[in-house]
Amino acid sequence: MDNSRKIVSVNKNRDFQLTFKKGKSIVNSAFVCYIRPTRRHVNRLGIVTSKKIGNAVRRSRARRVIREAFRQLEPELRAKYEQRYDFIIVARGKTPFMKSTRLYGLMKNLISEKLGS
Repeated sequence: MDNSRKIVSVNKNRDFQLTFKKGKSIVNSAFVCYIRPTRRHVNRLGIVTSKKIGNAVRRSRARRVIREAFRQLEPELRAKYEQRYDFIIVARGKTPFMKSTRLYGLMKNLISEKLGS
């Protein structure tokens, strides 16, 4: 598997709002994840880090850790599910202090559980 693939981002506010409103949500201590099916041919990732997370350094770390965990998970999602999704991940207070491998494990379990493996 090629894990160096570029992650496609959710960029438009409209897409974020639609996913928040119509998507399924998964909540745990590390992050909140909203998932919405899409007609696109790729899974997309949007990351939200509010100032509650901490200063710019912590928010940036949270984004990096989430992005890396998703980069590891994405090939499995592509292989396992024909449907493509938009994922919006909202960082929480613990996120900047976690390793990407731990976050990957949490994402894998919760997302596959929610999508009905």
